[in-house]
Parts: sequence; C-alpha cells; structure tokens
Amino acid sequence: MPLSANNPDRKSWLHVDKNSDFPIQNIPFGVFLTRDDIITIGTRIGDTAIDLGALHQLGYFDGIPLTEDIFLQDTLNDFIADGRKTWRLVRNRIAEIFDSENTTLKNNKKHKEIVLFRLDEIEMQLPVHIGDYTDFYSSKEHATNVGTMFRDPDNALLPNWLHIPVGYHGRSSSIIPSGIPVHRPQGQTLPGDSKAPVFGPSKLVDFELEMAFITTDANDLGESIPIEEAEEYIFGLVLFNDWSARDIQKWEYVPLGPFLAKNFASSISPWIVTLDALEPYRVEGPKPIKPQLDYLKYKGKKSFDINLEVAIQPKGAKETVVSKSNFKYMYWNMAQQLTHHTINGCPVNSGDMMGSGTISGPTPDSYGSMLELSWKGEKPIKMKDGTERKFINDHDTVIMRGFCEKDGTRIGFGEVSTKLLPVYKK
Repeated sequence: MPLSANNPDRKSWLHVDKNSDFPIQNIPFGVFLTRDDIITIGTRIGDTAIDLGALHQLGYFDGIPLTEDIFLQDTLNDFIADGRKTWRLVRNRIAEIFDSENTTLKNNKKHKEIVLFRLDEIEMQLPVHIGDYTDFYSSKEHATNVGTMFRDPDNALLPNWLHIPVGYHGRSSSIIPSGIPVHRPQGQTLPGDSKAPVFGPSKLVDFELEMAFITTDANDLGESIPIEEAEEYIFGLVLFNDWSARDIQKWEYVPLGPFLAKNFASSISPWIVTLDALEPYRVEGPKPIKPQLDYLKYKGKKSFDINLEVAIQPKGAKETVVSKSNFKYMYWNMAQQLTHHTINGCPVNSGDMMGSGTISGPTPDSYGSMLELSWKGEKPIKMKDGTERKFINDHDTVIMRGFCEKDGTRIGFGEVSTKLLPVYKK
C-alpha cells in the first residue's frame, strides 16, 4: 500500500510554521481532553489538534473498515491492534482531508468548529495503556562510558554486550506524559565513607535520553517474531526520559539490576510518530563489531536519523542545551530488540513500550545522561544563569526534543518536558 501521506510536495490548508515538527507529512497520533472535557483520539498538523473521533462520526473515514468507537476511546490500544494496513489507510485519508487542494472540510465551517482545536484548548494524555515496558541498553558509547567509570576501562563492555540486545523488564505504572512533574525519590544508598546503608532522598537524580517504540499485537505465547517481520509490529516512537537515581542504583543493582532507582518515573512525549512517517529518514546503523547470531542478522536500513537534544531549565532562568545526540548511534536497532525480546516465545501486546536505553554519541557533548556529561560529577556543567550542575536539582525542568530533516521536510516529536520537585510530602 502506497504511503501517499508522506508526499513531500503536499501542503495543508491548515497553517504550518516553516520549522514545525508537525507538517502534513507527519500525522502523529495521541489522546487529548477537549475544551468540552471529552477525551478523544486525535492527530496534529502545525499547531492545530484534530479530533479523529468527531471526524469519523461526520463520515470522513467512510470506506475504511473502522468500528464506530475506534477513536472514541481514552487510549490508542485498539486502533494500534488493527494493524499496519489500517494505520496507513487512516494516515493517507487524513492527508487527503487536509490537503490544500481538498476543500470538503476546509469550506465546511460547522464541521471545522467540531473537529479543530487550538493547542491551548486541549490537554494531552498518556497515548496508550502500557501493559508492559521493557528497557534496553543498546548504545555502545553509553555502555562503554558506564563500564569505564565503574569497571576496568580496558574491559568496559561486559562479555555478552556485543552478542545480545541487553534489556530488563521495567514497570509501567509510573510512565507519565510530558508536563507532569516528578518528585525526587527516596531510598537506600551507601555513602562512600560508610559500611552500612542509609535511607534518604537521592542526591544523584539523572535524566536518560532515550526513545521508545510502541508495539501492536504481535505473537502468541511460544511464538517468536523473525527479524524480517519485526517492523510490521512497531506502530511508532516517542521521546523518552527514563529518570534515574544513580546513588540508589549503585547500591541496589547487583545482582538483579535497577529497581527503585528506575521505577519512580519515566516521561514520554504525548504524540506517537508512526514508523511510516519516519520511512524517508532511514540510515545505515553501526556495523557489528563481532559476528551476530543468525536470528539477529538483518538486511536493509533499520536505523533512523533522528536529531536529539536535551536542555536543563533552572527555576526562573533560561534553558541550557547540555546534549545533542542522534538515534542513529544505537548499536542494536528496534527490529533486533523486538526479535530478541520474542525469541523465547514472550508475547507482545498492543500498547507495549520498549525503551532504547540511553542514547550517547561518540563525543562528550553527545552523551545522553548527566552521569556521562559531568563524568560522575567530576566535570560540572555550567548553566546560562551561572550555576553549575553535576546532576539534576530540585525545580529544574529537563526538556528533550527530537526531529528528522531531509530535502526540506521536517518530521518531529515535539518535546517531553518534566520538572523535578522536592521529595513528596503529604
């Protein structure tokens, strides 16, 4: 089925700023609360939010096999479960409706009043019910940096790292959309001058620059997904700030990995950008350093050229960009991650989320965490207001952005912005 929604020459009759992340070629999907307190599934072109539930009820999706309530829900799970054929039909139809040459909705004032919203008239929600969440550890640069800090620099990567996409099963209850603040976590830590742990607030709260992909129903228990089919089950991607408490993590992670250090919060951007929209931005990924087992070998371009940046905004001050990285640096790609995840027969469901792991590039200004940027706090980062950061302070806001750009077309994710508040007190 052709991806007519991706036509780079298409223009919309809705206003779109030149540097907007959301031209008519994007057509992401999200969930929002309208000015009438109605929750609906929608999309966005420029700075206009579009109520897909209302659009469907008004007959604009006639001819596409959709249930009557597919967009009248508080999550995208059922729509995602319909599969790639449906996603493409809907995206193509939306592109047709809002094409500058199509006047059907453009000239219908009554329908436009029902369907279209300014961004200040809506409140974005978590786009999917995340039943399961897996976090990978797939950036060679990040894994090497962490291994260098805490182990032998000559053996920074553990023996298994170049052979399998390392991951762990996280929790989904504290995954939140952009704009929801998080509180500094508490837990056990082992101070450097102590032989016994103490309880208290984490002193080393950090961000992790990640992206996450959302899956559809993929396989039955016992069935694996071959790598050549893996992308058929990936709906799209979001920006992902996987918050971390480094001092809690250092004490607890042996032998089973992170627990309280990671489960207090993770933040995602609210608009899911489909894999179809990212199709023009495919690039070659890093070449394997060691031979990979057959089930992980792939053909074609499985990486995506997505520019990423992280900024820190102290309270009452201007933001400072502290990192510029790129999704293409990932050593293990999404197809490999999903294939490995299911090779033992683990079922994957609609709305499951899989984090990339911290995305670090080859240079110090492209590292994806404060742990690396400040090198364990040994090299503080200076803010525009003159203050310094080793890790994240209370009342700091961490902002992550991402976009692709090629041949004059830009596809972006907006941002995920989260303020860190002091320890929660009743």
